[in-house]
Amino acid sequence: QLQLVESGGGLVQPGGSLRLSCAVSGFTSSYYRIGWFRQAPGKEREGVSCITSGGSTTYADSLLGRFTTSRDNAAKTVFLQMNNLKPEDTAVYYCAVEKLITVCSLRRDQYTYWGQGTQVTVSS
Repeated sequence: QLQLVESGGGLVQPGGSLRLSCAVSGFTSSYYRIGWFRQAPGKEREGVSCITSGGSTTYADSLLGRFTTSRDNAAKTVFLQMNNLKPEDTAVYYCAVEKLITVCSLRRDQYTYWGQGTQVTVSS
């Protein structure tokens, strides 16, 4: 059974950094994309970043290069490094995976499996 578990969220001051992790288990496909999404209160869930099995990455334009996604294949873990955090980055962050796909997407309707989310709060 495929499972995704996010961790690393918390409270951080504006300008600070956090690294989120997404541990994937029960997953055997050699071809996939893993996306990071976030949902702020009262807002739609939006795509943040994506990484494919081939290592290609895509980011939301609004991030202006502040976030970086990477992976550790041996640990079956994907990371989201978030720098220069702003209050507007406050949201629940989710990771999601789609199998047998090698092209990135930031559309939430193009992912089947989701984690439970981790809260990120940016506040002084």
